[in-house]
Amino acid sequence: MSRRTPALVLAALALAVAAVPAPASASETPPDPTPKAVAGQVAAGRYLVTLADRPIATYEGGVPGIARTKPAKGKKLDLGSADARRYRDHLTDRQRDVAAEVGATPVRHFAVATNTFVADLTGPQAVALMTTPGVVSVVPNRLFKPADDRDSTDFLKLSGPKGLWSALGGTAKAGKGVVVGVIDTGVWPESASFAAPPLAPTPPGDDDPYRPYTQDGTTVMRKADGGTFTGTCQTGEQFTPDLCNQKIISARYFSDGWTNAVPPELRADYLSPRDGQGHGTHTASTAAGNADVPAKVAGVDFGTVSGVAPGAAIAVYKALYEGRTPQTTGGTEQDLVAAIDQAVADGVDVINYSVGSTRESDVSDPIQLAFLNAAAAGVFVATAGGNSGPSAASLDNTAPWETTVAASTIAPYAARVVLGDGQSLTGTSTTVATELRDKPLVPAADVRAATASAADAAGCLPGTLDPAKAAGALVVCDRSVGARVEKSAEVARAGGAGMVLLNTYDMTTDADLHAVPTVHLDLTSGKAVRAYAGTAGARASLVPGGDAVPYPQVAVFSSRGPSKVNGENLLKPDIAAPGVSILAAVAPPTNAGHDFDFYSGTSMATPHIAGLAALYLGKHPTMSPMAVKSAMMTTAGEVRTATGEADADVFARGAGEIDPSRMLEPGLVYDSGQQDWLGYLEGRGVDTGTGVPAVDPSELNYPSIALGRLMGTVTVTRRVTAVTPGRYRAEVDVPGIKTKVKPSTMKFREAGETKEFTVSFSLGTGTPGQPHTGSLTWTGEGTTVRSPIVVTPEVVIAPATVAGTGTTGSTTFQITPGVPKFPIDVYGTAAGEPVAGTVDHASERDFAFTVAPGTKLVQATVTPDAPDDSSLFTALFHLPNGGTSPLDGGVIVGFSGDARRPTIDLVDPEPGAYVLGVFSNPSSEGSGQTSFTMQATTVPVKGGKQGLRLTPKHPRVTPGEPLDLTVSWSGLADGRRHTGYLEYPDGTGTVVSVD
Repeated sequence: MSRRTPALVLAALALAVAAVPAPASASETPPDPTPKAVAGQVAAGRYLVTLADRPIATYEGGVPGIARTKPAKGKKLDLGSADARRYRDHLTDRQRDVAAEVGATPVRHFAVATNTFVADLTGPQAVALMTTPGVVSVVPNRLFKPADDRDSTDFLKLSGPKGLWSALGGTAKAGKGVVVGVIDTGVWPESASFAAPPLAPTPPGDDDPYRPYTQDGTTVMRKADGGTFTGTCQTGEQFTPDLCNQKIISARYFSDGWTNAVPPELRADYLSPRDGQGHGTHTASTAAGNADVPAKVAGVDFGTVSGVAPGAAIAVYKALYEGRTPQTTGGTEQDLVAAIDQAVADGVDVINYSVGSTRESDVSDPIQLAFLNAAAAGVFVATAGGNSGPSAASLDNTAPWETTVAASTIAPYAARVVLGDGQSLTGTSTTVATELRDKPLVPAADVRAATASAADAAGCLPGTLDPAKAAGALVVCDRSVGARVEKSAEVARAGGAGMVLLNTYDMTTDADLHAVPTVHLDLTSGKAVRAYAGTAGARASLVPGGDAVPYPQVAVFSSRGPSKVNGENLLKPDIAAPGVSILAAVAPPTNAGHDFDFYSGTSMATPHIAGLAALYLGKHPTMSPMAVKSAMMTTAGEVRTATGEADADVFARGAGEIDPSRMLEPGLVYDSGQQDWLGYLEGRGVDTGTGVPAVDPSELNYPSIALGRLMGTVTVTRRVTAVTPGRYRAEVDVPGIKTKVKPSTMKFREAGETKEFTVSFSLGTGTPGQPHTGSLTWTGEGTTVRSPIVVTPEVVIAPATVAGTGTTGSTTFQITPGVPKFPIDVYGTAAGEPVAGTVDHASERDFAFTVAPGTKLVQATVTPDAPDDSSLFTALFHLPNGGTSPLDGGVIVGFSGDARRPTIDLVDPEPGAYVLGVFSNPSSEGSGQTSFTMQATTVPVKGGKQGLRLTPKHPRVTPGEPLDLTVSWSGLADGRRHTGYLEYPDGTGTVVSVD
């Protein structure tokens, strides 16, 4: 596989830069946008380079003398075979050869789930590799973070005599013979959630065939699918092999990337599988911890907790670490890829990946490609959608071979704040066991210490409250900044009787284990408390229980679609699961000494899906990962809004709330596999080298349908395979969109039979530019098979760029409007100051500039003095929040591989610091300098020269019919490029460049 479009190769890049001017505030002089040359190399660093040749997990033959290593359907990898060993050597030799072409040396090789090597590269070396045939992607070793009824297993109807566990034969058999691999922060093995008999060297008998045992220092476990898991309990800091048992059957850690990036003095974790944070222990125990474990915390009895698949085994792959700063906490891409590669090699059945980036990962990212090959090898991959909601397009982990999970609520732990004026406000609390009656109610800022600011005290930050003023009172604290439990600790230190915690923005309320009785209120209730607390003599009580709250709701923090990487043609997230105030095991040292704690996040939702996949595979061991996902999605239930209605926001909930009671009997499934995904990659611009025809994401055989830009009539094709044979009838309903299913009735004579159908869409009474949601439902044999649908009718089809020449002139181009009213906004022209520069062969030159607020477009152009002999490439980096390194947020926002005149356009840029890197390809001929002129033009939203004229200015349009537009200009200064922008009603536009 290789990239056809270089701009996508570095789509997720985050890199370092030095000496960059900081963005100006509103009160300062507007920043000078003229680029200034800066020292250093913006793109130098550690990279992961992924090659096109298939890894061991999916290699189907073709290399002389090396037979196929991809396992047959229903089988697992055999890495011990002679062909697997020879093919690993072949891939490793090829990786060394590719690195040597640019003078680099790999520091790490991966060959099982991904064909990737790690190397320390200069910017020009990275650019050269990016353009090397057979290279799929070149990305830096960036940092990733954990994606952060009252009992979730009760809520999911797993427990009880009629629950799913009982139907599977009891908790001991729920997931038996299945291994869940957890890639996270490690594990606290002493937790009661992982208690189990020790591993022994005696192989199991027929009465207990899936019991793990040890053999020559290796853990071996026969699995329900007929394969074998082999792992190890890796020795490390405060971790010895005897800590593994028949529950935690393997534990490894991967730290080369993190220790390379983080010096010892900034580390605050164990270099071992031991969990130094608690996140990994929480996710592992949620997915497959023991059943009915007593959970008593700080004297409060919370009954029992259970893992979703208590009969399954756990394999731990630690790749996330706690640093002493937020910038050093997380896991590097290198270590995460190493963990995935090893998990597939060991033979796990399910991977839980509660990890994400702040930006949507490209399909060519090494982690995403490693998961493709894992899924192709039969591994179900559950990934967290992210915690950046409710912003639109805030998801990560959106590849189709993964199950992307949203977080939803369960029945809350409730308590009330009863104000002295009679108002009763329900919130969340785990610490109000008895009524705390009639206490003074005081805003925290009113009882602040003399040395504390009002803002810090309002948030009850450590050391900000005065005990002489706060003692005996209910203190009202803002959520704002700082850890929530630290706020109650500050109230306790100051002698407060309790705390009322108020959201200062629309966010969840959380069941934290606070130091004093606490009720956490939402934004609306918080306003009422804040208003009353400011009155003289205000008093309040904290009372157990409260008003009913609709659930499940999608959590406010849960990241939303649409998926921009997929062109809005693949619906993500896939499904929602409990992820708010989930009680599970943690690491006591970093959780106030607690053995269990409440965590919230899509990180907590993901292991529910991973555990349910383990239950499914325990019952149907040869079911494909995508068939399991389809069964979950098409049987999902409703999600509610805050007022109790059904939530129709598919970008928040995907298919809906997971319903374990129905998922084992889906009726029909939408299956897909490696060939489908290769076609999908081709459709996203990746040359797989396989000759597989390109497939748009909307045409992928998926359990949902998404069309991001509907113009005219669009028909999509799907295939369904019968789990339960019989006759099924289709019903499709997307209000505002005309739809037709053909055929609308299908009869399946036997299980396993596959049939194909089409669904056609065209605009009806709907509104272009707005998403229209609905569903396709097949009904038959006592079940319904429901697929969510989202269709957004197109507003306009228009070119991204047009060009003209001369100080006076015009150019005409064609657009196709999709709406009857079609206003067009015109911006510019503008022209940045030309800056002369040179770059040595195989080297790099960087230019820093600042983008002011209110900028509509940035265009960065490099014009070589001798364009026919040029080998230049450019990349534009944004450095938000003072970002200076791969660990603190530097992000590439544009790339150009047009050596004759590299140009990058960025519409609606975020204000702040930017750096343009100019690279000379080391693979090109020659050894001298290349001279060029660099120009960074910023087109403002308001002001500037309005030299661009549009004809017709107010066009009359007929939706669907082409329209000619003419832009003209006059009196432009000679010797530089002038840039303008036309913006259409849907926010898209056309860049106009005039030389």
